[in-house]
Amino acid sequence: MAKYAFLMFLFFTSPFVTQGQDKGPGESAVRKYKAAGVVRYRDFGAIGDGKADDIGAIAATHAFANLHGLRVKADDGATYYISGKERTVDIRTDTDFGKAAFIIDDTEVENHNASVFMVSSDLKPFKLDNIVSLKRNQQKIDAVLPGPCLITVTNAHVKQYIRFGLNQNNGSAQTDIFVVDKNGKVDMQAPIIWDFDQITEITALPIDEKPLKITGGRFTTIANKAESKYTYYSRNIAIRRSNVVVEGLEHRITGEEDHGAPYGGFINIGDCSYVTVKNAVLTGHKTYSTIGAAGKPVTMGTYDLLANRALNVSFVHCTQTNDINDNTYWGILGSNFCKNMLYDHCTLSRFDAHQGVANATIRNSTLGHMGINAIGSGLLLIENSTIRGRSIVNLRPDYGSTWQGEVVIRNCVFIPANGKPVNASLISGSYSGQHDFGYTCYMPERITIENLRIDDSAHPENYQGPALFANFNPEMTDSSYEEKYPYVKTKSVLLKNVTTASGKAVRISDNVFMFKDVKVNSERK
Repeated sequence: MAKYAFLMFLFFTSPFVTQGQDKGPGESAVRKYKAAGVVRYRDFGAIGDGKADDIGAIAATHAFANLHGLRVKADDGATYYISGKERTVDIRTDTDFGKAAFIIDDTEVENHNASVFMVSSDLKPFKLDNIVSLKRNQQKIDAVLPGPCLITVTNAHVKQYIRFGLNQNNGSAQTDIFVVDKNGKVDMQAPIIWDFDQITEITALPIDEKPLKITGGRFTTIANKAESKYTYYSRNIAIRRSNVVVEGLEHRITGEEDHGAPYGGFINIGDCSYVTVKNAVLTGHKTYSTIGAAGKPVTMGTYDLLANRALNVSFVHCTQTNDINDNTYWGILGSNFCKNMLYDHCTLSRFDAHQGVANATIRNSTLGHMGINAIGSGLLLIENSTIRGRSIVNLRPDYGSTWQGEVVIRNCVFIPANGKPVNASLISGSYSGQHDFGYTCYMPERITIENLRIDDSAHPENYQGPALFANFNPEMTDSSYEEKYPYVKTKSVLLKNVTTASGKAVRISDNVFMFKDVKVNSERK
């Protein structure tokens, strides 16, 4: 911060500063930039030869642009080298990375938790100390606000998402996020989903009315060579401002070896709403293993896209550089505590919601080897898409295979395990009824599957046809099995015009007893 303060001092006091890295322009240059409405990295001494460390000049350019409300433009022919120095660039104005290349060198990093770029707001968050409780689907909070706000609320006395399995943990504080208008009225498109008997923290983050646009940029990460442990690298573009559009960005990865620390998303979206990433080219990260919390080897999740506590997040026309069916690369997206997530015209290896998503839509897309993994609530809508995972929807067992709401699958093609011979199931998951996840676990109350083509032509011997449900609990074979934490089963399923390449009909499950009360209505054209 002292260095930024010195820069600002230079901007206002020295008309004769010579330009170079980390040095500001003189008064005449300031007037020129303000008249043009744009400033470039070279104006602050960026070399752009792919060798000289340009992070200081890039940071100084944005600091100046933020101060004067100017756009930032990279030079199309430049290659900006960004070292492992701890220097986060604060972006608060429209930025055009254009056709410029950016090399982010992670081989020697001072602070792996520090983002390279941080998209932030001039609007400051503030506490709402007068609100002491909330109810699920509450329509209004008692607050008068300066404008629309994203509200984040936690109750540290209640633990939820108490993870089960090799990455077991003690859960997270009860958390919710929602948008309100200036009068405190809740946007019911993303409703409050939990009852809060008490609140330990509630914060309002004002939402910028004007969109901030980030366009272009050809980024290459030289991968870290750190020990394969859960020391996530945040060498990324972190978006912490609402109302942001990222368009035309490309991210590639080079230098991956047989070990390395995982990544927390090259585009990392958090504590914000209304963010769209479109026409982006991304890259899946190589999968590495470590010893998990249960003391056994686990593969580590590592992401090019990550969203946490974010609402109304859309990925449109996004693809990845590596094969979406190559399981040596981890699935490309992870998310927690999100609402209203969208894939539209995407070809990506995975959609995933860890600690719950409320409402998710996947349309006009192709999903690869890790398919669609989700727990949460509301409507999960999958339409006009091709799914190449082991199931159409995997309800994550480590969080209770729970979906409190409805699943609609319409006009889709399902190619189980990308054509490998497997006993296919449409909805997969696992639930023993013996673990407390911190909430009641539900199967989708209603499932509608319409115009689905199942390409199960490559199937194993003695194949009985695709199962609607996987065997969620092999031990539950009769009424003597007792669930300590009962699972709320699906009530009804509508199958309309579901066809199979094998010619075998969809059956309920290998576990007929567990799903004996599910009403299945099957229609054919």
